[in-house]
Amino acid sequence: MPIKEDFCKEGKKPIGKISYADGEYFHWVWPSQAGEPGNDWDASKDEKVLADYKKHGEKMEKLGITGTMVANDWDVCVADGACIEACPVQIFQWYRTDKDISGMDAVKDTTSWPGVGTTEKEERLDFTDKADAIREHDCIWCMACVSVCPPLAVLVDQGNQEFHEKAAGTFQVMASGGANPHSDHAAPPSKGIV
Repeated sequence: MPIKEDFCKEGKKPIGKISYADGEYFHWVWPSQAGEPGNDWDASKDEKVLADYKKHGEKMEKLGITGTMVANDWDVCVADGACIEACPVQIFQWYRTDKDISGMDAVKDTTSWPGVGTTEKEERLDFTDKADAIREHDCIWCMACVSVCPPLAVLVDQGNQEFHEKAAGTFQVMASGGANPHSDHAAPPSKGIV
């Protein structure tokens, strides 16, 4: 089922943070919508997913939504990999090929992620793996991932940058006609026509 557009709004707070090893980039993990009206928790009904959880001896738990501008509902994701294959700039990786830990451990993990997980559709560890937008900051907003995801687990919304920044405590309101508060360098001097 599709992610509800308010997943990161209306006072909602992240439940986790996945940090890229470069120390600069990260993305939030937002509360699960599984079981809410309109969200059927697709992964909990998929036979391949359930079989692989059993193989790992892991309990299937509500994991949440990773990413803010490029969000993937890990409770709906069935590890199909269509998003990974469709992305022209490879923002997604299979998280378990970067760190082979349970989904709940990934959500709670506070160490940095190398970002070296596989980016090929069929190279998932197994069906407990989830596509993670580890390089969300590189998204070009083409929406290819959204259009190919079979269970509609992906939502791309550039406007959610505001809520990413609010959660990080870095959001600044831009005054009309004012200087861009995100610019940390002075504009180059203007050159006259020669």
